[in-house]
Amino acid sequence: MIKAVIIDDEPLAREVVKEYLMNFPQIQVMQECNDGFEGLKAIQQHQPDIIFLDIQMPKITGFEMLELVENMPAVIFTTAFEEHAIRAFEVHAVDYLLKPFSSERFDKALQKWLDQFSPANTATPALLETAAATPLQSNRVVIKINGKIKIIPVQDIHYLEAADDYVKIFTQEGNFLKNKTMSFFEQTLDPQQFTRVHRSYILNVNQVTRIDPYEKENHLAILRSGARVLVSKTGYPRLKSALGL
Repeated sequence: MIKAVIIDDEPLAREVVKEYLMNFPQIQVMQECNDGFEGLKAIQQHQPDIIFLDIQMPKITGFEMLELVENMPAVIFTTAFEEHAIRAFEVHAVDYLLKPFSSERFDKALQKWLDQFSPANTATPALLETAAATPLQSNRVVIKINGKIKIIPVQDIHYLEAADDYVKIFTQEGNFLKNKTMSFFEQTLDPQQFTRVHRSYILNVNQVTRIDPYEKENHLAILRSGARVLVSKTGYPRLKSALGL
């Protein structure tokens, strides 16, 4: 038996997928989910081999949900997301189905996956790196804390600090770990608002109240919160430029 989960906020869209799956009796739908929160729980509970996933949903997007999944299933997108935007993901996802799609198109996508089916055969991590470069992903950060999902708007971020294989995100509420790299955030955050001021720090320039000299041609950025962030010799010109100095 091949296990599947359907994640889409439109009941009719879920019904269409279930109807088309009747042509594949070896696939059992373990659960239908109305949003990414439910989807994440269903994936954790059922460990499906494949999911049928919408992109634009309430609460969190399909991409954001995938970032939180630990044991990644294969993914077929079922979405009304603009075709020109989804093209970038075509090489990484199993396939994408642009709504409304026919039974024939659905069968083709699913059969392509079945022909090469393996529990370990997924390119979804590469898909996530590509997805992160879209505007859809650049205005907030989604993390999981003790099984709960937290959404951090990027304007609430004071600064980011490298922490081994993670990045520590500092906000007024505290700091949170995200399993990404500093380069990832440097490429995806708005360069007008966030500047790499040091190998270990990315700074929200809107939080800076002053810049003080420090040892060995370095500087310290003093933030509204009182935090002191090290600015390297090479990061100092970038910070000055971002501040219009």
